[in-house]
Amino acid sequence: MNTTKSGSKRYIFLAAILIVLAGGLVLLPKYQKHEGINPEELLSKAISPERYISTDLLADKLVNQDPSFILIDVRDESEYAKYSLPNALNIPLKKLLDEDSIPYLNQSQYNVILFSNDNFYADQAWFLCNRLNYKNLKVLKGGLNEWYKTIINPTKPNENMTALDFELYSTRKAASMFFGVAYPEQFKVDKPVVIVKKEAPKKVITVEKKKKAPAEGGC
Repeated sequence: MNTTKSGSKRYIFLAAILIVLAGGLVLLPKYQKHEGINPEELLSKAISPERYISTDLLADKLVNQDPSFILIDVRDESEYAKYSLPNALNIPLKKLLDEDSIPYLNQSQYNVILFSNDNFYADQAWFLCNRLNYKNLKVLKGGLNEWYKTIINPTKPNENMTALDFELYSTRKAASMFFGVAYPEQFKVDKPVVIVKKEAPKKVITVEKKKKAPAEGGC
């Protein structure tokens, strides 16, 4: 019985991967040659939890101004303009394989963290980039929805929860304050909670564009 359930879950997961791929592969025809990793290696990467980064780990990197990564928001320009993560670049999914986008995605200088509102569009971007054998790619697990739930508005544990739960809440609360969330207990009189987007120091990103191979022939 348990074996049947395990197999069923595996098939559901594989079906979800195929749906994500089907949604993203429409972008590939603009490249007639898109040789990359083989399907078996891609599937192995896809089922590995290591392809995700948690909101807690990302918050820690942002607070400590870790210079080793860049954030890529793959949502549309209009959503990006309303809200995004500090210093995130906007490369909408439909422009993912444009010539100007490739140097940011296919490079070894930084780790690249892809995100959207949830996992769906970021997963598509991850699959497409991995299919082309780009390296050092991760997806923000749960996207901005999870970011808001865990970092911007963390749930306070109740008295029956463990010390670890309270410690995690304290860490998340400190992170939310770093990103501009004000808590009523910070003030001597009652004031409404106000969320202000805090601008982090601008990260200077220099990406070396790959030189085009010289055309064959000529004088």
